[in-house]
Amino acid sequence: MGTVVAIGGGELRFKETMTIDKYIVQLSGISKPKLLFIPTASGDAEGYIEVIKKVYGEELGCEVDSLLLINSDITEDEIQKKILSANIIYVGGGDTVKMMDIWRNKKVDKYLKKAYENNIILSGLSAGSICWFTKGHSDSSLSTNADGWWDGTEPIGLDLIKAIHCPHYNQKGHEVFDDMMKREDLSGIAIEDNCAIVIKDNTYRIIKADNSSKAYLLRNYNGAVDKKELNTLDFLPLSEIL
Repeated sequence: MGTVVAIGGGELRFKETMTIDKYIVQLSGISKPKLLFIPTASGDAEGYIEVIKKVYGEELGCEVDSLLLINSDITEDEIQKKILSANIIYVGGGDTVKMMDIWRNKKVDKYLKKAYENNIILSGLSAGSICWFTKGHSDSSLSTNADGWWDGTEPIGLDLIKAIHCPHYNQKGHEVFDDMMKREDLSGIAIEDNCAIVIKDNTYRIIKADNSSKAYLLRNYNGAVDKKELNTLDFLPLSEIL
């Protein structure tokens, strides 16, 4: 089993997640790891790519490359090579549903699963954290959602972590995820901004860039949702929560 670092949210450009970002680089055990940034969810936004280059490249010492899939003629062989030659993969935030559709169309999902099997570190924020789970609570319809974040869309992820994930759990409207969990058999992992869950070799731990940020485990018991905070800084068996 590989390693996933799922970050609930936070502004990378303002260094809000820097503690977590440093941890991701350290996990590689390499002095200058190759980091592949996948900005599909943001529409391959150039500004986002520049922020990643500044934080992970200039400040954290990674060799940064990007996988551009929108308006790109990139071949499947090139996609495979970029993904499987990386030490760390970081998936950016944005539209989860659109991202997953593009990934499946271009076989990115296939090679990310292989990267997981090859112990390449998989990480990301918001949409980039949802994608590693069975499914997630998404803000993909932000432009048409009067309430801002929450629309109840349930994008289907890569199923590497057999749970349902809700990022931005400190944002207004998180109770919609709590209601959604009343109908679910899988565990729910809800993570606030500037907080992350690390899953490594069938164990898990929580890491925080802000000590006030929290992560939660939600479980459905006959239509009633039990919720408890996850705050272990030491690795514990993943079987305790999934």
